[in-house]
Amino acid sequence: MQAKEAADTLGISQRILRHYEKEGLMEVGRQLNGYRHYSAADLRRAARIRDFIATGFSTREIRGMVACLSDDGAGPCDDGIEKMTEKLEHIDRLLSDLTDRRAAVVDRLNSLKSDLEPRSVVAETTG
Repeated sequence: MQAKEAADTLGISQRILRHYEKEGLMEVGRQLNGYRHYSAADLRRAARIRDFIATGFSTREIRGMVACLSDDGAGPCDDGIEKMTEKLEHIDRLLSDLTDRRAAVVDRLNSLKSDLEPRSVVAETTG
């Protein structure tokens, strides 16, 4: 399958497919005319990469889990479980931080609103 059809099948752009290759996440065969040719295994690998990126992994992080991308049939990928656990812990820390920030903004907003209320009442009564 050529790059355009592979990209369409995966729901990504050809540029993204080339990016995966440039980042060393996959090696794609070439036809005699030099065009990239994606095998079924290449599509499965690209789909795994796409899915890892969609869940927040960087290409650098994915490179550390390269064994998790192949079809070698070696069973579950131990590195993948460890890396995904680390990613989940990171997401939980970010979520906690965002929750704290949201609460601080809500408190500040409520404070600002309450500071404005007496002025509105005073302005209405003197108007």
